[in-house]
Amino acid sequence: MDTSEIARVVPSKTARKETFSLRIYSFSAYSTAAMVVSFIPLYFLDRGFSEQQIGIIYSTGPFISIFANIILGMASDKYRTIKKLLMLLLFGQLVMISLLFPIENFALVCLVMMGFYFFQTPINPLSDSLLLLSSQYTGTPYALIRIFGSLGFAVTAYTFGLILKGIGSHWTLPLALCTIAITLILTTRIKDYQGTARKIDFTGFFKLLRQRDVLLFFLIILTISIPHRMYEGFLAVSMRQMGASDSLVGLAWLVSALSEIPILYLLGKYGHKFKELPLLMIASIMYAVRLWLLSDIQDPRWVIATQAMHSISFGIYFSTALRYLSQLIPDEYRASGQAVYAVVWTGLAGVISGMFGGYIYEHFGREVFFQMGAGFALVAAAAFFTRYYISRLDR
Repeated sequence: MDTSEIARVVPSKTARKETFSLRIYSFSAYSTAAMVVSFIPLYFLDRGFSEQQIGIIYSTGPFISIFANIILGMASDKYRTIKKLLMLLLFGQLVMISLLFPIENFALVCLVMMGFYFFQTPINPLSDSLLLLSSQYTGTPYALIRIFGSLGFAVTAYTFGLILKGIGSHWTLPLALCTIAITLILTTRIKDYQGTARKIDFTGFFKLLRQRDVLLFFLIILTISIPHRMYEGFLAVSMRQMGASDSLVGLAWLVSALSEIPILYLLGKYGHKFKELPLLMIASIMYAVRLWLLSDIQDPRWVIATQAMHSISFGIYFSTALRYLSQLIPDEYRASGQAVYAVVWTGLAGVISGMFGGYIYEHFGREVFFQMGAGFALVAAAAFFTRYYISRLDR
């Protein structure tokens, strides 16, 4: 997109058409995310891999995301494009999923999945950047486009669950190929918006971590991120072991995805009226209750009810943590702070929950696994409360 094209005001009809294209793209992109989270773990379980092996496979994604997001962010800055990188990433996903079909060896599966996650994990951050930049030209707020991603995740999780229940989990990879291919085609129909992206200042990492308050906050974030990743990585496996069908697993993810939409809207509108640390404490307590219930539930149908708690746990936590981080970190280190947050939330927590959590699940069972996650969440809740109490005393 050249400078003159950027500078020109987008006509109303063109803006509506572009908004429609972005919404369909977002819907499709998150459909693939639903496949990755909801059904690929079940695919590996049905192929005979153990819980610990699935945990190792799952941990490769967060591990490789640490490097993939930095590399793709630098590439976006250097080559001044998002659309072309999205197309490259989607093509890479097609290749990696295709390579999985004939492979039976666990080590090779891990290697291919690591390649797949390299191409898959940067999709959402790059897509978010594209949607944010597009709002300047289409006049449509980011949230009114991004919400179609949540709908895509929810609809795909439930619909594909019904399909896989009828035709079998061996169709998981072909369905994933379809969602990726459709997203790749839709990417060709959107514009390549550009902006002045702030590059990551790596010296900012060390300056940030020398600040006690910032370091403590990231440690608490790691403590609550671990149980979230434990739940995300092993919910489908747990439900399958309780006797749930793929359609019931899909329904569980549908409920959680839909439940976060109203709470994110309300927090966006009224969240500034509430203090961040008490909200984060409430979210952590809800995580603890939710995970403890998962440790005790025997009927997978009751899991659906706990999924509605996603609105309070993740819904409050995600938006509030970012808001508090923006207040805690000076503007000159904002990019570095966001990078550290991403590494902790996605990378470190995912590796710990996948490697260590998978071992706990296989050797000590589902009850101990989720009870341990609830314990982490309670520690985080106590830490947020302590931070809030001390901050009031310091005034």
